[in-house]
Amino acid sequence: MRIAHVAPVIHSVPPVTYGGTERVIADLAAAQVEDGHEVTLFGPADCTLPDVRHVGDYRSLSWHEQQGGSAPPGLPAVLEAQLLRDVLTHGGAHDVVHLHGSAHASAAASALGIPAFRTIHWRADEPDHVEHFRAFPQERIIAISNAQAGAVPVGSLAGVVHHGMPTGRYRAGDGSGGYLAFLGRMTDQKRPDRAIELARATGRDLRLAGPVDPGNPGYFEEVVLPALDNRIRHVGSVDDAQKQGYLGKAAALVFPIDWPEPFGLVMIEAMACGTPVIAWRQGSVPEVIEDGVTGIVVDSVAEAIGRMDEVLQLDRSTIRHRFEERFSAQRMARETLSLYREACSSRSSKESSASMPSP
Repeated sequence: MRIAHVAPVIHSVPPVTYGGTERVIADLAAAQVEDGHEVTLFGPADCTLPDVRHVGDYRSLSWHEQQGGSAPPGLPAVLEAQLLRDVLTHGGAHDVVHLHGSAHASAAASALGIPAFRTIHWRADEPDHVEHFRAFPQERIIAISNAQAGAVPVGSLAGVVHHGMPTGRYRAGDGSGGYLAFLGRMTDQKRPDRAIELARATGRDLRLAGPVDPGNPGYFEEVVLPALDNRIRHVGSVDDAQKQGYLGKAAALVFPIDWPEPFGLVMIEAMACGTPVIAWRQGSVPEVIEDGVTGIVVDSVAEAIGRMDEVLQLDRSTIRHRFEERFSAQRMARETLSLYREACSSRSSKESSASMPSP
């Protein structure tokens, strides 16, 4: 198939450090190329995906910020305009277009005359998404969890495909560091304060990795920073190469979210390293973590404290094996392709029926 992916304009694909959406796009596109498909990426010029055709001569927002410290206020709109121009000019040469960024691209995709899919890399129950489903009823939503799919109208839902990643990116670690790990934005949705409380109560070291949330910098300054000491450390953002040691040496990953997480990529990154996950029962968590096998699913810090010995005794080789079985990039690509083909088959059938002469 000829597949077009439309990325956000915020980060490169794949991202240098933070950027879960862009990492998923990169892994899906690469797996589709490996399966023999022709894949085009519409996105910033600093994208680096080998064997994928690239359309886009503008730099990402994060690239501009790295050059000058901050981007002009109107720059995102200019980048979006260039993206939409490219999609309208070149998108129609494909069999399907798969949207991953803002809602703006939906208008351009609707004019191409080919099946348009959209993955929402965020919660789907907010008012803007409700209005989006109404405005673009022909767009097919590929949900990333059953929890997210519950907010998508039945008529718009193409199916559910859990995220995946290349099985060779990470290898099973031994947990020799003995510390608890947290990986995510320093914000109230991700709740690093719960990880801090858990570490203190169980007498374990904690390493907090991830950026200060630019939309909520006060949280880090008021909640996280005062808690840091020689046992509770903030190590900043980590890239893919650094995650191997960071997650592989951790005794467990703490995923103490306080919002309806649509997937949670870091959970499967930890599983790929054989590291058990202590996750709060929100959003997709019960779909991703098999309680008592790849981690534990809890409702409170007190429950996490009480089950700490249990999670530390989970078999790391089993955790790695379950990751390979459930969350490979190849599985993600295969299931996504099935949804593409179903839409193309349905479209072909409708076109054939419309072209038949009336009896």
